[in-house]
This record gives sequence, structure tokens and C-alpha cells, in this order.
Amino acid sequence: MVVSLRNSWFSNIRGDLLAGTVVALALIPEAIAFSIIAGVDPKIGLYASFCIAVVIAFVGGRPGMISAATGAMALLMVTLVKEHGLEYLLAATLLTGLLQIGAGYLKLGSLMRFVSRSVVTGFVNALAILIFMAQLPELIGVTWHVYAMTAGGLGIIYLFPYLTKAVPSPLVTIIALTAIAMGLDLDIRTVGDMGELPDTLPIFLWPNVPLTWETLTIIFPYSLSLAIVGLLESLMTATIIDDLTDTGSDKNRECKGQGVANITAGLLGGMAGCAMIGQSVINVKSGGRSRLSTLTAGVFLLLLVVFLGDWVAKIPMAALVAVMIMVSIGTFSWESLINLKKHPLSTNIVMTTTVVVVVATHNLAYGVFVGVLLAALFFANKVAHFKHVTSEISEDGSQRTYRVVGQVFFASADKFVEFFDFKEVVDKVVIDLYQAHFWDITAVAALDKVVLKFRREGTEVKLIGLNEASATVVDRFAVHDNPDAVEKLMDH
Repeated sequence: MVVSLRNSWFSNIRGDLLAGTVVALALIPEAIAFSIIAGVDPKIGLYASFCIAVVIAFVGGRPGMISAATGAMALLMVTLVKEHGLEYLLAATLLTGLLQIGAGYLKLGSLMRFVSRSVVTGFVNALAILIFMAQLPELIGVTWHVYAMTAGGLGIIYLFPYLTKAVPSPLVTIIALTAIAMGLDLDIRTVGDMGELPDTLPIFLWPNVPLTWETLTIIFPYSLSLAIVGLLESLMTATIIDDLTDTGSDKNRECKGQGVANITAGLLGGMAGCAMIGQSVINVKSGGRSRLSTLTAGVFLLLLVVFLGDWVAKIPMAALVAVMIMVSIGTFSWESLINLKKHPLSTNIVMTTTVVVVVATHNLAYGVFVGVLLAALFFANKVAHFKHVTSEISEDGSQRTYRVVGQVFFASADKFVEFFDFKEVVDKVVIDLYQAHFWDITAVAALDKVVLKFRREGTEVKLIGLNEASATVVDRFAVHDNPDAVEKLMDH
């Protein structure tokens, strides 16, 4: 117990505290921007980010991952806020949390094993592109000072580690550029220009909505979408952080944790959120590894905006843009471009399509869904071709033995039937299935068709070598040994 607690919380105290500080500073403009997207007051996003980060530090399944208010979730709230107001958003946030907790108990987090590596790579690349594109408004139509500050920030980020890695270079960048902007009195956009920062702690708020069936019908579609997108982005981010840190995570616990965090946010006047790939990468790159870094990010965020708001408001956006560009560059899988020549065409299509759909729709769920669907189709087609049937005739010409090798399922069932010659005049046919596997009722139906066609020609049929798993499916669904079922099939 003590060892587990130490590994989860206190194995990297200095690195986690510094990394959490960097993340807190990077969370502020993001939370404000996402609040504006959703059509709510900036403090709604800031309170949500504080609540979610703190709670997920204790109940999440991926140490070191940052969760807060996100753009993907904010986009789904726009219509609800516009048509029904903030109170209904808070109610939808609570329902979102309940749905995510239910998903955790149903172990839906385990479904991540069905997401192929090419989809994850596409997701990562698309997210890197979106993070970079999100910085462009801060770099368009501005004075040369902004470009100079951004370039200087990138220089500090990449060169400072050569001097020392004791302090995260993004933190040095933010402090240094803020000092320069204040010292030279530069007229450039700052965090304070994005919106008013809250000056009080969050308080308990029960949504002021009628507890009726009509309310449920209004909020449920939004809550379901928020729950799905939130879990999808969180689980994908957890997978990426697993790879970056060479450690594992509990995906089902993460589902429950996201739910608890969103319920807490809803009760304290915040909007729904999920894991953030950009801030999570900042945390890891800055040395954050344990739950302490996530907790630090949440607590320090609240302290900054409530008690040090006047100072935080003076941070130039150019400094945070430089940090996010670093995240974009570090997130993108540059190796995937080199692998385009090495990997199979189907893998490249899945990865590229995932990128295109996510970037085009700005919806991570759409891109991952399309990617998983394509990967499944390519896999089914590939496995369907890993099958062949050979045959040999006995010396007296009375018996032919067919040997089936490979997988028989819905995608290969028709081709399985085509391998047999039903017009050949033989007394007996032996179908050797030692190296074959029947997966579903479509495969069983194909086997029925083969057996019944041979019998219709007056040929005796014998099946040998059916493995135990296939035999279970065949015994349950096959009709060729059931006279009544065969008669009905013939009549039909």
C-alpha cells in the first residue's frame, strides 16, 4: 500500500510540481477560449478545468494525464447553451458523468484494444495539426513584436535544456517573455484580453431545471454525445501517454474517473470536460509523471486565477503560443511520414483518412470512428484471403478429400463454397477441417450449403478435424444433421 502510494504520488515530487505549474499556466487561455466557444462565461471553463484536474488526479486511471475543459466538448454544447441556457448545460454535465461511470462499470474502456495503431497515429497527427491551427489566429494580423516574441519563446524552449533540465523550459519561456513584455511595455495581446478572470472560489450549484421527462429528453442527446466524445478523447490520450512514458493505465477506471470529475464540475458551476492531449504532452515533456502533477495543475490553476489574476492577465499570448507550437511539433508522429513508403497501403489509408476526417470536421470522434471502420474492413478482407482448399482423389476414384486451411466467416463464406465441385461423380466426400476455423453463423450456413449440395447429388459427406471452438458453433447452428430443419430449408 505504502509503495503503491509513493509510486502514484511521491516518486517524482520536484518534476511533478514544476510540470504542474507549467500546465496550469497553459490551461488558462485554453479554458477561456473553450468557454467562449461554448457561449458561456470564462469562469465556467476555468472552474471546470480546476475541478476536473483535481478530481481526476485521485480517481483517474492514467497518472500524469491532464483533464480539463476541452474544445471538442465545447463544440457539442453550443446549441444547448444557446437554446436552453447555462442551467441545462450544468444538468447535462451531471448526466454526462453518470453515463461515463456506467461505461466504466460496463468495462467499455477495454474496447480500446480494437483501435489499431494506424488509427492512433492518425489521431495523434490530426490533433497536432489542430493544435497548430488553433494558434494561427494569434499570429495573423499582428505586429512584428508578436512574431519576435514567439520565435524567441521557441528558441528558449529548445535551447534552454542544453543549459539545464532542472527547470522546464516552457516555464522559463512564460516567465521570461512576460518579464520582457512588461519591461518594454509592449502593446501585444495578453491573457487578460481573452476574458475576465474569476475572483472568487467556486460554490456548490444544483442546476435550476425542472426534474421532468421533458428535461431529460432535452439534455440526454447532448449528454450522450459529450460522454462518448469525452471518453474517446480521454482513452486515446491515455494510450498516447502510455506510449510516451512506457507505462500502463487502467482504461475502465479512467472512464469512471472522468464521470466523477464531470459530476463534480457540474455541481461547482463548471462545464463538462475530458483529457487534453496538448496539456498532457506538456506535462510529460516538462517532467510530470505521477498524480501529483495533475493535482498541482488543478490547484495552481485556481490559485493563479483567483489570487494572482492581475499577474496572470499580463502573460503575453505569444509565450503560450510558443509553448503550444512546441506541443504540436512534439505530438506529430514524424516517423509516420517516413513509414508511408514502408507500411502497407491499407495502413496508410487508415492513418491518412483519420487525419483528414478529424481536421475537416474538428471532431475527434468522427475521425476515430471512420478510422476504426476502415481498419476493420481492411482486416476482414485480408483475413478472408488467408484461406485455401486443396483436394485429392482416392486411387479407385470413389472418394475425394478436401483440406480446408484458414478462417471461414461472413467475408469468406461465399469463396469457401466455390472451392467445391458438386458435379463430380464420387461416392464419398471427406472435408478435412483440422486447419480451419468457423467463426459465425454465416460460416456455418456455408458449411450447411456444401454438405446439403453434395447430399443432393447422392454423395456421402463426412466432416473431420473440427476444432472444439468451431464445433460449438456448428453443433448449435448447423442444420445438415437435423432432418426436420433440412426439410424446412428445402421447402423454403
